[in-house]
Amino acid sequence: MLNIRFSIVAALCGLCLAATSMADELMIFPNADQAPEQQEQDKFACYSWAKDQSDFDPMAPPTATEAPPQEGAKKGGVGRGLVRGAAIGQIVGGDSDSTKRGAAAGAAIGGMRRQDQKRKEQQQRQQWEQEQQRIYAENRNRYNRAYAACLEGKNYTVR
Repeated sequence: MLNIRFSIVAALCGLCLAATSMADELMIFPNADQAPEQQEQDKFACYSWAKDQSDFDPMAPPTATEAPPQEGAKKGGVGRGLVRGAAIGQIVGGDSDSTKRGAAAGAAIGGMRRQDQKRKEQQQRQQWEQEQQRIYAENRNRYNRAYAACLEGKNYTVR
């Protein structure tokens, strides 16, 4: 029986410490001379309440709300362009000079297309990351407001 009580107390203390560490950016002052034990109980109760109210758990690792954009740029832009350009040069000109010029132009165009695709993918990825950061910040802010409201209701000043 003593081991069960000790385990429960240890778990609650761990949760209180976790709730305290996640609220590090908030300054909390007890207005009614609450004892340290009471303060920890209040912080844990407000952590649980704010988590339920905001659907956000600051103790959980951040998760994406949607999958990142797929990388769809095809490989071999220069090589494919070179082959296509050489084929077109051979058809249009019929000689080796035309084939070489066509291959060079095709390789250059293929390389530029590949770079353009990679640039667009990078921009999409950055936009996705910024959106995920914005969503996380909004959720965290909603949680902090609920946490502060709860503590203020328990006679604490929160800044």
